[in-house]
Amino acid sequence: MAKGKGKSQRRISNWQQKYLQDDEITGSELRGSLARRGVKLPANRLAAPNKNLDSLPKIDGMVVSLFPGGVIVRTDNEQLLCGIAGTYRPPKGASALAVGDTVTVAVTRPDHADSAAAADKNRADGMVLTRALRQTVLSRPRPKSGKRRDEYKTAIFEKVIVANMDVLLIVAATQQPPLRHGLIDRFLIIAERGELSPVLVINKIDLGPPDDDVLADFVEMDIEIFHCSAETGAGVQELSASLAGKRSVFAGASGVGKSTLINAIVPGAAAATRQVRSKDNRGRHMTSAAAIYDLPAGGMLVDTPGIRELGIRLEATELPWYFPQFEPFAAQCKFNDCTHTHEPSCGVIAAVEAGELPPTRYESYLRILNTINERF
Repeated sequence: MAKGKGKSQRRISNWQQKYLQDDEITGSELRGSLARRGVKLPANRLAAPNKNLDSLPKIDGMVVSLFPGGVIVRTDNEQLLCGIAGTYRPPKGASALAVGDTVTVAVTRPDHADSAAAADKNRADGMVLTRALRQTVLSRPRPKSGKRRDEYKTAIFEKVIVANMDVLLIVAATQQPPLRHGLIDRFLIIAERGELSPVLVINKIDLGPPDDDVLADFVEMDIEIFHCSAETGAGVQELSASLAGKRSVFAGASGVGKSTLINAIVPGAAAATRQVRSKDNRGRHMTSAAAIYDLPAGGMLVDTPGIRELGIRLEATELPWYFPQFEPFAAQCKFNDCTHTHEPSCGVIAAVEAGELPPTRYESYLRILNTINERF
């Protein structure tokens, strides 16, 4: 046996014995106290109390923030720092919890009201037991790219950004960054799949008017459109009035001014903002996680991180259903499974060539079709 090995093992054994006996460890053994009451669990190791969670009082609330190993749940009267019960079993294939989820919490805090527990900043106020079914979702497939990509895993994981909202506010800018027709189309598809009502918000009109040709397609689709400037205040009051009493979520590319609009709509919001990069007029990420703001006239507004690219979890054969302008012409296609790209006697292609179907809609369809599975 190596020299000193037995002494080292005895030293470890002595420490473990004293710790289990809840004695103070002092002197040369350790630099500080490691008595049981002096040890604090990190946030990602929030533990349930040593009793049956079924015997604890229950309360329903909404998830307003997430962190490794737990969530913050807002109830009618307060916010609770909650861990996740070991019995919690979320459905597979999507995020276990997301901002906006309605959850049932076993309240543990009243049982730990002594001074020692009050000093423990990492002690959970409650434990999440169950999650109610989501009524609506804003979600996107998790990209396959990245350092931990596994080429052998083919299942698609759906990352839920926000749940149980009523309205999806698709924010785009006239300039800096330029309006992206294809990105708006993708958000419209995601809104319909998630059963959210889409509203288009054109921001930064103080920098120049939007392209009427681009917006013409969305006007024809009867999508509600607001023209705003967070800098001058134009259109902000009308947008704010339309959100009263609703649960709304902002989404859009980086740098389109979502956070600036929130500061204009919600007094005292103080959402972080930053100018676009001058070298390429590209937006910068400022919002790193979904943030909730209560509206003065009732309802709430959720800000989400800006995105560069937006993948869609969709089969190629499903895509035509999200272009309702195609429907009257698709009925004239020779083949029932026509993709409207190369097939002979395609009613959609014939309509585009005859000027009966806007070419911009068809071009957007082709762009999405060509990239529909690239980011999963």
